[in-house]
Amino acid sequence: MGASESIPQKSIHEFTVRDSRGKDVDLSIYKGKVLLVVNVASKCGFTDVNYTQLTELYGEYKDKGLEILAFPCNQFLYQEPGTSQEAQEFACARYNAEYPVFQKVRVNGPETAPVYKFLKSSKSGTFGSRIKWNFTKFLVDKEGHVVHRYGPTTSPLSIEKDIKKVLGEI
Repeated sequence: MGASESIPQKSIHEFTVRDSRGKDVDLSIYKGKVLLVVNVASKCGFTDVNYTQLTELYGEYKDKGLEILAFPCNQFLYQEPGTSQEAQEFACARYNAEYPVFQKVRVNGPETAPVYKFLKSSKSGTFGSRIKWNFTKFLVDKEGHVVHRYGPTTSPLSIEKDIKKVLGEI
């Protein structure tokens, strides 16, 4: 399956996902915004650095057109064991996250969320289309096309230059 699966969508804006409370969110509301899409987990060794830096990036660039879309995922050593709402509350309470935290998703395997099938088919990584671990990041341009994919060990602040470039600041 994976990369060979047919993905008819040409833009992330064509997807509808669910927020942490289960309400549908049409991603077309983000047209004209630069997106950083991240699969997050609350009990991962990368949690503190990533959430801290994601909050910092969001504070710096949200008024310039950046949106961060966080998707909790429990596929990697069960490091996001709670509910979607608990994942959102964790991000907001502990890391002052003001960006949306959506419903828990699967990012690999037969039940992969459609938006992640699209992201993975747009930019493969070290392991082909598979997501390697928590905190894999996809940078999406204002038209909804994936322009970069970053592995879990790439810190959010280390991609700031790429974000500024896609925002049109460089």
